[in-house]
Amino acid sequence: MPRSVNVVAARHRRKKMMKMAKGYFGRRKNVWTVAKNAIEKGLLYAYRDRKAKKRDFRSLWIQRINAGAREHGMSYSQLMGALKKANIDLNRKVLADLAMNHPEAFKSIVDKVK
Repeated sequence: MPRSVNVVAARHRRKKMMKMAKGYFGRRKNVWTVAKNAIEKGLLYAYRDRKAKKRDFRSLWIQRINAGAREHGMSYSQLMGALKKANIDLNRKVLADLAMNHPEAFKSIVDKVK
């Protein structure tokens, strides 16, 4: 009895992976083993960097809030402590946006907590 291999499913799997390798340079786009390794590595980086992106943005927001706060004679930590005491619940994303794009609104918040 001949050996049964599901070529249809195997081809589908390989085709799906090779489609993901479109745009890669050299053998990474058309040689199965090289492409498979490149795709797996790329997917690992994508997973890792979805987490890192959140850290990077939080860090950026803190820098922007700190710069805006220092223009009004406060440090970042003083401002955040004062906001907590005043029960003003604005997250860092919103505060950073105000500090950068709406300085007058940010100034009024700083004045309110001083």
